[in-house]
Amino acid sequence: MFIHIGNSNVIRSKDIISIIDYNIISSSSIMEEMMTANKDKIIGPKEDTKSVVITNNQLYLSTLSVATLKKRASIMSTISRLDDYSNELNLE
Repeated sequence: MFIHIGNSNVIRSKDIISIIDYNIISSSSIMEEMMTANKDKIIGPKEDTKSVVITNNQLYLSTLSVATLKKRASIMSTISRLDDYSNELNLE
């Protein structure tokens, strides 16, 4: 499944390692170091950033909140677990 994380970025849900609130980065030296070390792998707007989506290959800055991205991820997870009964319906 894919998740739209804002700013015209759509990524595969299975590629997401973590979604972090952007405000935490400035309060953690380890997070700041990670962002600095991977600055060439950062995609997304530097303005109005609310969250950071971490994958194996990229760091995505998103203007969507962690809560919104979590809801989108859980919706996609629910959809992927739904049973398909369309063949059992007799639609003519």
